Amino acid sequence: MNKYDVIVIGGGHAGCEAAAASSRFGASTVLVTHQAGTIGEMSCNPAIGGLGKGHLVREIDALDGLMGHVADAGGIQFRILNKSKGPAVQGPRAQVDRKLYKAAMQTAIASCENLSVLEGGVKDLILEAGRVIGVVLSDGEKLLTGAVVLTTGTFLRGLIHIGEQRIPAGRFGEQPSIALSDRLYDQSLTMGRLKTGTPPRLNGQTINWDELIEQPGDNPPVPFSSLTDKITNPQICCHITHTNSHTHDIIRENLDRAPIYSGQIESTGPRYCPSIEDKIVRFQDRTSHQIFLEPESLDNSVIYPNGISTSLPEDVQKAYVRSIKGLENAEILQPGYAIEYDFVDARELFPTLENRKLPGLFCAGQINGTTGYEEAAGQGLIAGINAALLASGLGSDQQSREFILSRTDAYLGVMIDDLVRNGISEPYRMFTSRAEYRLKLRCDNADIRLTPKGQMVGCMGSKRMIWFADHARKLQVAGDLLHSLTLSPSEAKKSGLKLNQDGRQRSAFELLSYPDITWANLAELWPQMNEIEETIQKIIDVDARYAVYLDRQERDIKNYNKEQALKIPRDFDFSAVGGLSNEITQKLEAYQPLTLGQARRIDGITPAALMILIAHIKKSTPERSVKV
Repeated sequence: MNKYDVIVIGGGHAGCEAAAASSRFGASTVLVTHQAGTIGEMSCNPAIGGLGKGHLVREIDALDGLMGHVADAGGIQFRILNKSKGPAVQGPRAQVDRKLYKAAMQTAIASCENLSVLEGGVKDLILEAGRVIGVVLSDGEKLLTGAVVLTTGTFLRGLIHIGEQRIPAGRFGEQPSIALSDRLYDQSLTMGRLKTGTPPRLNGQTINWDELIEQPGDNPPVPFSSLTDKITNPQICCHITHTNSHTHDIIRENLDRAPIYSGQIESTGPRYCPSIEDKIVRFQDRTSHQIFLEPESLDNSVIYPNGISTSLPEDVQKAYVRSIKGLENAEILQPGYAIEYDFVDARELFPTLENRKLPGLFCAGQINGTTGYEEAAGQGLIAGINAALLASGLGSDQQSREFILSRTDAYLGVMIDDLVRNGISEPYRMFTSRAEYRLKLRCDNADIRLTPKGQMVGCMGSKRMIWFADHARKLQVAGDLLHSLTLSPSEAKKSGLKLNQDGRQRSAFELLSYPDITWANLAELWPQMNEIEETIQKIIDVDARYAVYLDRQERDIKNYNKEQALKIPRDFDFSAVGGLSNEITQKLEAYQPLTLGQARRIDGITPAALMILIAHIKKSTPERSVKV
């Protein structure tokens, strides 16, 4: 019977990151997937990043994950979204060639030491004393392990809907996982059903491109990964068109054939990315909806019409597509569809993404109720690191074998805290608005924020660490320089810079915070500033301009971290805490918070209850209440 430190189930975005992270840690890892040829498959939109999502990709890259440099290898159009707004809410996005992305991901997986790929399905989990210690493959073979990472995507009892037609599938053309889903239900896990969807794929040779609005990418393209020197793929344009009143009439006339309105689908779909039939019903005052026509590859003519996801019958899809400007003669290569699938309530997970009821089992990706490649990959990365830490047995206690990012550390921390604390009522998607400290959690400083944390836990490759040491040194040298260059108000006046004539010397760093003073202005005074690399200039410029707000945010973060500093043991008995009401005790037992901060954020927990809880923890478990 073969044994591995970590077994990863599923070769999608979460599975790839989990397997790679575990193997970087040094754990012997096996990635089990139905078909090795589908590793890295982009089952929906051929794009990576966006608002909020681009932050996740940069953070994955900062922790030496795969998605950023794989997207760079497959990217065929790069754009920074929200350029007109502040740097905290700007998001990198790339249109990606499906074939190039998948090939690059498979190459990355193949190059991971300590990682093997096994083709096959998993039908059961092996339990011992309530703990997961292995899996049973579809052919009956058993594999033993120290930890399992479950990244099943939409495969758990996946069911595709195209009009009245129902097709059991994990994604188009692939069989769902039924036995494994049944096994999870047998373990009394809290589970549910969700829905997502995809638009029809179009033949680009049948589209009248001259009628459409052209949308070019950025020139030069900005890569996701800090380790990417430049983008070498040819860059393409996307195009924009819109639905119209005729399109909407066709859809309204056929709503009784739409599974989400006929009662055929009862599960919840993503509110922020609804199907076209849902848009027509919910936004009846809108006379048109925007559609982005996105090429799927450099070497074929398949077009992804982003904005018209649907589960309507094929004949209706054909009719409404051809009612749209530029698509009058468009050929549908593959119909759009909705897919329902099982998910696990993420409130049953620790922030490590280990299941509370089934120790040794980690869950990552859509199985936790999220949607999107980036959310899945981020969870996979965290789950893979923690699975490897658990399997290694390092550390003297449970908490020293955990890698947990706070809401103050990263969007990854925000996402996981949202999931395990609140659960979901619809598929979860990352937005910049979810982060309280987003001025600190920018895309441009992800490496500075997270690479040292990855280095401490031991999941970073040597190439990344060599680059980061040089990057951090350059930032330090440049920062020291700008703080050392000073100017008096009278000297500033001679140079045409307007300052209060208060006699106070101001550094170049401080001067950058003035709205009418630019880097170029100061470089005229101090030419050595032009010797600083452009990427370093941009980071320092943003830090300087937002220094006052960042200082205020740092104070908020310190207060937040004080609450996080008091740890609550995993086996803590909340019912033994005298003075708590039955309602509060039940809430604490249901959620099982691991820190005072998590306990505070539970709805209905009063300040008085927190004080009682603090006193009891400090009295009963002083040796286990550690500071972080």
